[in-house]
Amino acid sequence: MNISPQAYVHPEAKIGHGVTIGPFAVVEGDVEIGEGSCIFAHAVILDGARIGANCKVFPGAVVSGTPQDLKFAGEATTAEIGEGTTIRECATVNRGTKSKGHTVVGNNCLIMAYSHVAHDCFLKDHVIIGNATQLAGEVEIDDYAIVSGGTLVHQFTHISKHVMIQGGSRISKDIPPYILVGREPIVYCGINIVGLRRRGFTNEQIFLIQDIYRTLYTRGLNNTEALKCIEIECPISEERDLILDFVRSSQRGIVRGAID
Repeated sequence: MNISPQAYVHPEAKIGHGVTIGPFAVVEGDVEIGEGSCIFAHAVILDGARIGANCKVFPGAVVSGTPQDLKFAGEATTAEIGEGTTIRECATVNRGTKSKGHTVVGNNCLIMAYSHVAHDCFLKDHVIIGNATQLAGEVEIDDYAIVSGGTLVHQFTHISKHVMIQGGSRISKDIPPYILVGREPIVYCGINIVGLRRRGFTNEQIFLIQDIYRTLYTRGLNNTEALKCIEIECPISEERDLILDFVRSSQRGIVRGAID
Protein backbone atom coordinates (compact mmCIF):
# COMPACT_ATOMS: atom_id res chain seq x y z
CA MET A 1 0.00 0.00 0.00
CA ASN A 2 1.04 3.58 -0.65
CA ILE A 3 -0.94 5.81 1.71
CA SER A 4 0.01 9.46 2.06
CA PRO A 5 0.65 10.53 5.68
CA GLN A 6 -1.59 13.51 4.90
CA ALA A 7 -4.59 11.25 4.12
CA TYR A 8 -7.14 10.22 6.75
CA VAL A 9 -7.77 6.46 6.65
CA HIS A 10 -9.88 4.96 9.41
CA PRO A 11 -8.09 2.01 11.05
CA GLU A 12 -11.09 -0.27 10.44
CA ALA A 13 -11.19 0.37 6.68
CA LYS A 14 -10.29 -2.70 4.62
CA ILE A 15 -7.62 -1.66 2.14
CA GLY A 16 -6.38 -4.15 -0.46
CA HIS A 17 -2.84 -4.85 -1.59
CA GLY A 18 -1.26 -2.19 -3.79
CA VAL A 19 -3.83 0.55 -3.09
CA THR A 20 -2.66 4.15 -3.41
CA ILE A 21 -4.33 6.88 -1.34
CA GLY A 22 -3.26 10.46 -2.00
CA PRO A 23 -2.89 13.43 0.34
CA PHE A 24 -6.00 14.85 2.01
CA ALA A 25 -8.16 11.94 0.84
CA VAL A 26 -10.68 10.69 3.43
CA VAL A 27 -11.52 7.00 3.90
CA GLU A 28 -14.04 6.16 6.63
CA GLY A 29 -14.30 2.95 8.63
CA ASP A 30 -17.02 0.90 6.93
CA VAL A 31 -15.16 0.91 3.61
CA GLU A 32 -13.58 -1.76 1.43
CA ILE A 33 -11.14 -0.87 -1.37
CA GLY A 34 -9.92 -3.60 -3.71
CA GLU A 35 -6.31 -4.24 -4.63
CA GLY A 36 -4.56 -1.96 -7.08
CA SER A 37 -7.09 0.86 -6.77
CA CYS A 38 -6.05 4.51 -6.61
CA ILE A 39 -7.80 7.09 -4.45
CA PHE A 40 -6.48 10.46 -5.57
CA ALA A 41 -5.90 13.53 -3.41
CA HIS A 42 -9.02 15.08 -1.86
CA ALA A 43 -11.31 12.18 -2.83
CA VAL A 44 -13.81 11.20 -0.11
CA ILE A 45 -14.80 7.56 0.48
CA LEU A 46 -17.57 7.36 3.08
CA ASP A 47 -19.10 4.56 5.16
CA GLY A 48 -20.79 1.93 3.01
CA ALA A 49 -18.39 2.19 0.07
CA ARG A 50 -17.37 -1.10 -1.55
CA ILE A 51 -14.80 -0.37 -4.25
CA GLY A 52 -13.47 -3.17 -6.43
CA ALA A 53 -9.97 -3.85 -7.69
CA ASN A 54 -8.10 -1.50 -10.04
CA CYS A 55 -10.52 1.41 -9.71
CA LYS A 56 -9.60 5.10 -9.86
CA VAL A 57 -11.37 7.76 -7.82
CA PHE A 58 -10.22 11.24 -8.85
CA PRO A 59 -9.89 14.42 -6.74
CA GLY A 60 -13.08 15.83 -5.30
CA ALA A 61 -15.17 12.74 -6.01
CA VAL A 62 -17.42 11.43 -3.22
CA VAL A 63 -18.38 7.75 -3.03
CA SER A 64 -21.18 6.55 -0.71
CA GLY A 65 -22.54 9.92 0.33
CA THR A 66 -25.83 9.99 2.26
CA PRO A 67 -28.83 9.70 -0.10
CA GLN A 68 -30.60 12.90 -1.04
CA ASP A 69 -33.92 11.28 -0.19
CA LEU A 70 -36.08 12.63 2.62
CA LYS A 71 -37.31 9.10 3.36
CA PHE A 72 -33.78 7.99 4.23
CA ALA A 73 -33.62 7.27 7.97
CA GLY A 74 -29.96 6.41 8.43
CA GLU A 75 -30.27 2.72 7.55
CA ALA A 76 -27.08 0.79 6.81
CA THR A 77 -26.69 0.68 3.03
CA THR A 78 -23.89 0.53 0.48
CA ALA A 79 -22.48 2.04 -2.70
CA GLU A 80 -20.80 -0.75 -4.67
CA ILE A 81 -18.27 0.02 -7.40
CA GLY A 82 -17.14 -2.80 -9.70
CA GLU A 83 -13.63 -3.62 -10.84
CA GLY A 84 -11.77 -1.36 -13.25
CA THR A 85 -14.20 1.54 -12.91
CA THR A 86 -13.10 5.18 -13.01
CA ILE A 87 -14.87 7.98 -11.15
CA ARG A 88 -13.63 11.35 -12.32
CA GLU A 89 -13.31 14.73 -10.61
CA CYS A 90 -16.17 15.88 -8.36
CA ALA A 91 -18.52 13.07 -9.40
CA THR A 92 -20.80 11.71 -6.66
CA VAL A 93 -22.19 8.21 -6.11
CA ASN A 94 -24.69 8.09 -3.25
CA ARG A 95 -25.39 4.94 -1.28
CA GLY A 96 -28.72 3.15 -1.28
CA THR A 97 -31.84 3.46 0.84
CA LYS A 98 -34.13 0.81 2.29
CA SER A 99 -35.81 0.66 -1.12
CA LYS A 100 -33.02 -1.51 -2.57
CA GLY A 101 -30.26 -1.28 0.02
CA HIS A 102 -27.45 -0.44 -2.38
CA THR A 103 -26.35 1.67 -5.30
CA VAL A 104 -24.34 -0.31 -7.86
CA VAL A 105 -21.89 0.82 -10.54
CA GLY A 106 -20.59 -2.19 -12.47
CA ASN A 107 -17.25 -3.22 -13.90
CA ASN A 108 -15.20 -1.07 -16.29
CA CYS A 109 -17.54 1.91 -16.12
CA LEU A 110 -16.54 5.55 -16.59
CA ILE A 111 -18.32 8.15 -14.48
CA MET A 112 -17.12 11.48 -15.84
CA ALA A 113 -16.54 14.72 -13.94
CA TYR A 114 -19.37 16.46 -12.06
CA SER A 115 -21.86 13.69 -12.77
CA HIS A 116 -24.19 12.29 -10.10
CA VAL A 117 -25.42 8.75 -9.48
CA ALA A 118 -28.26 8.88 -6.97
CA HIS A 119 -29.46 6.37 -4.40
CA ASP A 120 -30.38 2.84 -5.47
CA CYS A 121 -29.27 3.27 -9.09
CA PHE A 122 -28.04 0.13 -10.84
CA LEU A 123 -25.47 0.59 -13.59
CA LYS A 124 -24.24 -2.60 -15.22
CA ASP A 125 -20.87 -3.09 -16.96
CA HIS A 126 -19.04 -0.84 -19.45
CA VAL A 127 -21.45 2.07 -18.91
CA ILE A 128 -20.23 5.60 -19.70
CA ILE A 129 -21.82 8.57 -17.94
CA GLY A 130 -20.80 11.90 -19.51
CA ASN A 131 -19.71 15.06 -17.75
CA ALA A 132 -22.34 16.73 -15.55
CA THR A 133 -24.99 14.08 -16.25
CA GLN A 134 -27.44 13.67 -13.40
CA LEU A 135 -29.11 10.33 -12.61
CA ALA A 136 -32.05 10.49 -10.22
CA GLY A 137 -32.89 7.71 -7.79
CA GLU A 138 -33.42 4.09 -8.85
CA VAL A 139 -32.37 4.56 -12.47
CA GLU A 140 -31.24 1.35 -14.20
CA ILE A 141 -28.69 1.40 -17.04
CA ASP A 142 -27.63 -1.75 -18.88
CA ASP A 143 -24.31 -2.85 -20.40
CA TYR A 144 -22.43 -0.64 -22.88
CA ALA A 145 -24.92 2.25 -22.68
CA ILE A 146 -23.49 5.74 -23.20
CA VAL A 147 -25.26 8.69 -21.61
CA SER A 148 -23.61 11.82 -23.02
CA GLY A 149 -22.80 14.95 -21.05
CA GLY A 150 -25.36 17.21 -19.41
CA THR A 151 -28.18 14.67 -19.57
CA LEU A 152 -30.93 14.60 -16.93
CA VAL A 153 -32.47 11.19 -16.18
CA HIS A 154 -35.78 10.93 -14.29
CA GLN A 155 -36.10 8.54 -11.37
CA PHE A 156 -37.08 4.91 -12.07
CA THR A 157 -36.09 5.22 -15.74
CA HIS A 158 -34.59 2.15 -17.45
CA ILE A 159 -31.97 2.63 -20.19
CA SER A 160 -31.19 -0.61 -22.00
CA LYS A 161 -27.91 -1.93 -23.43
CA HIS A 162 -25.92 -0.53 -26.37
CA VAL A 163 -27.84 2.77 -26.27
CA MET A 164 -26.35 6.16 -27.17
CA ILE A 165 -28.02 9.24 -25.68
CA GLN A 166 -27.33 12.70 -27.07
CA GLY A 167 -25.78 15.24 -24.70
CA GLY A 168 -28.15 17.62 -22.96
CA SER A 169 -31.11 15.26 -23.23
CA ARG A 170 -33.94 15.00 -20.71
CA ILE A 171 -34.91 11.37 -20.21
CA SER A 172 -38.29 10.58 -18.66
CA LYS A 173 -39.20 7.46 -20.64
CA ASP A 174 -37.54 4.06 -20.88
CA ILE A 175 -34.97 3.69 -23.69
CA PRO A 176 -35.07 0.33 -25.55
CA PRO A 177 -31.83 -1.47 -26.55
CA TYR A 178 -29.53 -0.69 -29.49
CA ILE A 179 -30.88 2.78 -30.35
CA LEU A 180 -29.85 6.43 -30.61
CA VAL A 181 -32.01 9.04 -28.91
CA GLY A 182 -31.76 12.81 -29.05
CA ARG A 183 -33.44 16.10 -29.99
CA GLU A 184 -35.73 18.14 -27.77
CA PRO A 185 -38.06 16.71 -26.67
CA ILE A 186 -36.30 13.35 -26.74
CA VAL A 187 -37.16 10.96 -29.60
CA TYR A 188 -35.90 7.80 -31.30
CA CYS A 189 -33.27 8.77 -33.91
CA GLY A 190 -32.28 5.39 -35.38
CA ILE A 191 -30.16 2.50 -34.19
CA ASN A 192 -26.67 2.81 -32.73
CA ILE A 193 -24.87 1.33 -35.74
CA VAL A 194 -21.41 2.62 -34.81
CA GLY A 195 -21.67 1.27 -31.28
CA LEU A 196 -22.99 -2.09 -32.47
CA ARG A 197 -20.17 -2.52 -34.99
CA ARG A 198 -17.63 -1.68 -32.28
CA ARG A 199 -19.16 -4.41 -30.12
CA GLY A 200 -18.87 -6.99 -32.93
CA PHE A 201 -22.47 -7.21 -34.12
CA THR A 202 -22.78 -8.74 -37.58
CA ASN A 203 -24.56 -7.14 -40.55
CA GLU A 204 -27.31 -9.73 -40.18
CA GLN A 205 -27.90 -8.76 -36.54
CA ILE A 206 -27.85 -5.04 -37.38
CA PHE A 207 -30.31 -5.45 -40.28
CA LEU A 208 -32.67 -7.41 -38.04
CA ILE A 209 -32.55 -4.70 -35.36
CA GLN A 210 -33.27 -2.06 -38.03
CA ASP A 211 -36.27 -4.02 -39.28
CA ILE A 212 -37.64 -4.37 -35.77
CA TYR A 213 -37.43 -0.65 -35.07
CA ARG A 214 -38.95 0.25 -38.44
CA THR A 215 -41.96 -1.81 -37.42
CA LEU A 216 -42.07 -0.29 -33.95
CA TYR A 217 -41.62 3.34 -34.98
CA THR A 218 -42.38 3.96 -38.68
CA ARG A 219 -45.34 1.79 -39.73
CA GLY A 220 -47.99 3.76 -37.89
CA LEU A 221 -48.82 0.90 -35.50
CA ASN A 222 -49.45 1.18 -31.79
CA ASN A 223 -47.05 -0.71 -29.55
CA THR A 224 -49.31 -3.73 -29.14
CA GLU A 225 -49.82 -4.09 -32.89
CA ALA A 226 -46.13 -3.52 -33.60
CA LEU A 227 -45.02 -6.15 -31.09
CA LYS A 228 -47.36 -8.72 -32.63
CA CYS A 229 -45.98 -7.98 -36.10
CA ILE A 230 -42.39 -8.22 -34.88
CA GLU A 231 -43.10 -11.57 -33.24
CA ILE A 232 -44.65 -12.92 -36.44
CA GLU A 233 -42.37 -11.37 -39.08
CA CYS A 234 -38.91 -11.38 -37.45
CA PRO A 235 -36.95 -14.57 -36.78
CA ILE A 236 -36.31 -15.58 -33.20
CA SER A 237 -33.04 -14.14 -31.93
CA GLU A 238 -31.52 -12.76 -28.76
CA GLU A 239 -31.85 -9.24 -30.15
CA ARG A 240 -35.50 -9.62 -31.11
CA ASP A 241 -36.47 -11.16 -27.79
CA LEU A 242 -34.60 -8.51 -25.78
CA ILE A 243 -36.47 -5.73 -27.58
CA LEU A 244 -39.85 -7.46 -27.18
CA ASP A 245 -39.27 -8.16 -23.49
CA PHE A 246 -38.06 -4.63 -22.81
CA VAL A 247 -41.03 -2.90 -24.45
CA ARG A 248 -43.56 -5.23 -22.83
CA SER A 249 -42.07 -4.82 -19.36
CA SER A 250 -41.56 -1.04 -19.49
CA GLN A 251 -43.14 0.68 -16.51
CA ARG A 252 -42.78 4.25 -17.77
CA GLY A 253 -43.41 3.63 -21.47
CA ILE A 254 -40.73 3.86 -24.14
CA VAL A 255 -39.35 6.92 -25.88
CA ARG A 256 -41.54 8.04 -28.78
CA GLY A 257 -40.60 8.14 -32.44
CA ALA A 258 -39.86 11.33 -34.36
CA ILE A 259 -42.86 13.07 -35.87
CA ASP A 260 -40.98 14.52 -38.88
